[in-house]
Amino acid sequence: MRLLVVNTGSSSLKLRVLADAGGGWEVEAAADLDRWGGEEDLDRERLEPVVADAAAGGLDAVGHRVVHGGTELTEATVVSPEVEDRILALTPLAPLHQPQAIAGVRAVRPLVPDVPHVACFDTAFHATLPEAAATYALPERWRSRWGLRRFGFHGLSHAWAVRRAPAVAGLSADGPGASRIVSCHLGAGASLCAARDGQSVDTTMGYTPLEGLVMATRSGTVDPGLLLWLIDHGGLSAGEVTDGLEHDAGLAGLTGTSGDMRDVLAARARGHAAAAAGFDIYIHRLRREIAAMTAALGGVDILAFTGGVGEHAAEVRAAAVDGLGFLGLALDPDRNAATDADADISAPDAGARTVVVTAREDLEIADQVRARLGSSV
Repeated sequence: MRLLVVNTGSSSLKLRVLADAGGGWEVEAAADLDRWGGEEDLDRERLEPVVADAAAGGLDAVGHRVVHGGTELTEATVVSPEVEDRILALTPLAPLHQPQAIAGVRAVRPLVPDVPHVACFDTAFHATLPEAAATYALPERWRSRWGLRRFGFHGLSHAWAVRRAPAVAGLSADGPGASRIVSCHLGAGASLCAARDGQSVDTTMGYTPLEGLVMATRSGTVDPGLLLWLIDHGGLSAGEVTDGLEHDAGLAGLTGTSGDMRDVLAARARGHAAAAAGFDIYIHRLRREIAAMTAALGGVDILAFTGGVGEHAAEVRAAAVDGLGFLGLALDPDRNAATDADADISAPDAGARTVVVTAREDLEIADQVRARLGSSV
């Protein structure tokens, strides 16, 4: 099988050509397009030469990353006009991502028209959340009318990290000591996932990607009463509050930097007081939520760091695990400082393993496309 994987972000697009000759997926070609605008005609012109090269060797299918599938799209799904409409209907829940994903489908499909296009959803991995974890304590009439529940996000990244982590730790996925995994996807957006036997049972993001950890420009969890106060007494409109929570909060709001962890760490190293305080707040929330995910599992066997920050910021990993010795977690300082790729960074005598897993959403999408299409291609 030979696939084109289209990973559409809010302002960028990543293309990967993956081939499976029976020994696992191999990347045959890759291209990243910055400033992806969702303007179909213009973007199709930029895509055409790249996709033409990918298609020259023949393609069996195209896999597309989509952030939100709602309550109905909970597995990889062949994209039809009806499915496009259902994806776009969820735009209010992921306004930066849903239109871009469909723009990606509509730009690529005319260039690869004769193979299935399959949507793979970030929310789908969390469809296994038990009711106790998925349900908000809201009036039943609200929940039933609007389908209000916790969805969770970063599911493609978490799914890969959960499947990959046991091998990185030198364990069998179905053997002892690998059942309970806490996956930490840390990037500009960030979330944790508690997985038992490969299935998501809890996560930090909720109805939207705003809930949970402190992120680059997003606030994470905030007392809803505070937000109501800002609207009722602070004179802010709902739109102003939304914009502030999405774009001006998080590490950016705390530190006065861009919110990129690299900028925060650099400012902290220079003695910037706000950067140091913002880092401490970020770590406090991260450490607290790791413990919460562990509680949801009744213990932890493997803690996995992935995503841009999770893979490359050794300081973040060290600070997060520091103080979690009561969970059996401890790092080897030298291993932690030396790695930014798949590696076990646990202290030799740690009761639970800590690993770094390179984010590979493209491989997870490829696996889901293959499972969805089976022998039909």
